[in-house]
Amino acid sequence: MARIAGVDLPKNKHMEIALTYIHGIGRTSARKILDKVKLAYDSSSDAITDADVAGIRKILDDEYPVEGDRRREVAMDIKRLMDLGCYRGLRHRKGLPCRGQRTKTNARTRKGPRRGPGAKKK
Repeated sequence: MARIAGVDLPKNKHMEIALTYIHGIGRTSARKILDKVKLAYDSSSDAITDADVAGIRKILDDEYPVEGDRRREVAMDIKRLMDLGCYRGLRHRKGLPCRGQRTKTNARTRKGPRRGPGAKKK
C-alpha cells in the first residue's frame, strides 16, 4: 500500500480512482498526473513501483495543492468572502446556502436540524 501526501492509497483499485482519495485530486487531475508519470489509468494501485510513487509525489509537490494546503486555501477563500461582507460571505456567516438555492423548504444540510416551535435563535 503506497502512502502519498499523507494518505494511504487503497489496494485493488485502478490508479485513477486511488489517487482521488487524496483531497484536492479529482479524476481529471489524476489522469493528468498518470500521463506525466506514464502509468496506465487502469493499472492496479498495489502493483506500482517505488519509482512511480516518487514520480507522483514529485508532481504533487510541484504542481498541486493537496490535503492540508488545499483545505487551508478553501478556508481562506471563505474567510475572505466573509471579511468583504459580500452576499456570499454573509450567507456563509449565517450558515445558509450561498449558491441561490431556496430556503423556505429544504436547505436542511446547511441550516442544521429543525428547531421546535418554542426554540428561537438568540
